Parts: sequence; C-alpha cells; structure tokens
Amino acid sequence: MTYLSNLSHTIARSLGDPKVVRTGPSSLSSSDQLARALGWFSIGLGVAEIAAPRSFTRALGMEGKEGFVRACGAREIASGMLSLSVDKEKGLWSRVAGDGLDIATLLNELRDSNPKRDNVAMALTLVAGVTILDLIAAQSTATQYRRTRGRQRHYYDRSGFPKGVEAARGAARNFPAPSEVRAKPVLMSGSARS
Repeated sequence: MTYLSNLSHTIARSLGDPKVVRTGPSSLSSSDQLARALGWFSIGLGVAEIAAPRSFTRALGMEGKEGFVRACGAREIASGMLSLSVDKEKGLWSRVAGDGLDIATLLNELRDSNPKRDNVAMALTLVAGVTILDLIAAQSTATQYRRTRGRQRHYYDRSGFPKGVEAARGAARNFPAPSEVRAKPVLMSGSARS
C-alpha cells in the first residue's frame, strides 16, 4: 500500500511540488464525519437494493416486492447524496424518515405466516441500530450548524468605507486629470527596439 501511495504522489505531482510528509488533524467534526459515513453507507445500500432486489426479498420472505425494494434503494441513494452535500442536516433527517418507513415495512413482514421471520427480526434490529445513529447525527449536526436566534447580524452602522465617508469623498480630487497623465515609453526587446 505504501508503494502505491508513493507512486500516486509521484504521478500526480510535478518535479518541484512539495510532498506531503504527514497529514494534520481533520477539520471535520465528529458529527460531520458520522454524517459522511452514513451518507456513503446509504449510497452503498441503495446501490445494492437497486442492483439485487431479489436477494433482499428472498432473504426477508417478501417475494414479489422487488419494485418496492428498488424504490427504497433510490430513496437511500438520494438521502445519501444529500447527507454528503452542504445540506447534510436535511439528508440526515430524510434518512431518519426513511428508517421509519423501513421499520414499518419490516414490522408488517414480522407476521407468523412469513417463513423468514427470524431474518426479518434481525433486519429490524439492524435498522433500529442505524436509526439511532441517524438520529444522533441529525441532532448533533442540527445543533452544530444552528444559528442562535437572539444574535442576528446587523450592519446598519457600517458604511463600507474604512476611513469614513468624508475621506472617500475627497479621494477622487487627488487623482490627476486625464490630460495630465502621459504615457511612459515602453522598452521592447530584440529587433523591434526603435
């Protein structure tokens, strides 16, 4: 692995570019890292649900509901992409809502007539665990990026002129008139010099 990473640094960089000796601490908070991990997990699960819905329906005793599993996969991918975007809070809350739909679906399949009832119970436990992680990530992200309501920014006392309006008004008078500005001679190199 070290050889491959050194090889990639050699290929991607020019001769004079500095090399990264070691990386520093991440600028992402723990809630950002959890949101990123859940976003990628959601995309991976969504791709699996779209690519192989029959595997899911067979394992859970839900034969004939492959279209529903594909729709859940599309929802997972959309939630994952939103969780990886700037609006990660919306993506995480959409994941929580999707987990609620998944739990309701799995509870419906937990009936006595389902021969794969044990698999459904295990899937329900896994979805409940991921739901807890989604709730933690959504709440911590909401808390981290929430703007305090009492402290709004007001700029009514700012003019945009660092030295004041009066200093800006007189600044234009100090410039020379266009008739007073003379072009400076340009030195040219080579045979074009006159």
